Amino acid sequence: MRIAVIGHVEHVTIGRAAALPAPGDILHVDEPVVIPGGGGGIAFSQLARSGAELHLFTALGNDDAAEFVAKQVEATGARVHAAHRDCAHTRDVVLITPDGERTIIVVGEPLHPQRSDPLPWELLATCDAAYFTAQDPDVIRAARAATLLIVTARRSQALARSGMRADIVVGSALDPRESSRLADYSAPPAALVMTDGARGGHIETADGVVRFSAPASGPAVGAYGAGDSFAAALTWYVARGLSLIEACRRAAEHGAAVLRGINPLEQQRPLE
Repeated sequence: MRIAVIGHVEHVTIGRAAALPAPGDILHVDEPVVIPGGGGGIAFSQLARSGAELHLFTALGNDDAAEFVAKQVEATGARVHAAHRDCAHTRDVVLITPDGERTIIVVGEPLHPQRSDPLPWELLATCDAAYFTAQDPDVIRAARAATLLIVTARRSQALARSGMRADIVVGSALDPRESSRLADYSAPPAALVMTDGARGGHIETADGVVRFSAPASGPAVGAYGAGDSFAAALTWYVARGLSLIEACRRAAEHGAAVLRGINPLEQQRPLE
């Protein structure tokens, strides 16, 4: 199995906060941990917990944050294909409040690979699946050569500009940036998967809408990374040949697992 993840990996500091700050406040962050995160980083980490030959297409800055990210992703044993940018690497600060909700502060613009970067784009044609969470429509065109193309719903504009049809678009019905219907797409994907928190989620295809349930779980400790872990697990199970409804059910277990702690990389379960 050969799978590609295409997108940003950020230097992320996660910690607990008693509450979000009001204007003029000084906020103390407790129990901070530092990880390679962001939409691409969390999905990559989840897929690294599989038996796949994993390829990461990303971009890195020129500072210590980029060096940290590079060392962490390379330590997984995956093949890392990184374009280099002459700028500071993107840093995130993630605040986890007592209700488990996460608030993300992004410092700088996320760094994404571009089709013009001298990366081995031809590899995508040999992949069983490609998960796209970047920005360049030309990269989507290259990724369409993979057997399966899964695109995060937050990149729907890039998908529209590419003129390509994804096999699956995946997002959250609870996130205004991602919530969508098949009718919203000029070239509708074969399937649109929308998660819906504790209610599970639904799959929309030309044949209609089917719901899937979420596994039973206690109160969320930290919500950061749950959706990206779900999307990565969905990519894996669909690439393995499971039906879409079964793939969603299993992926929901991986998303729920992340809710049990503030560090998603510690909570992610291996992919079967």
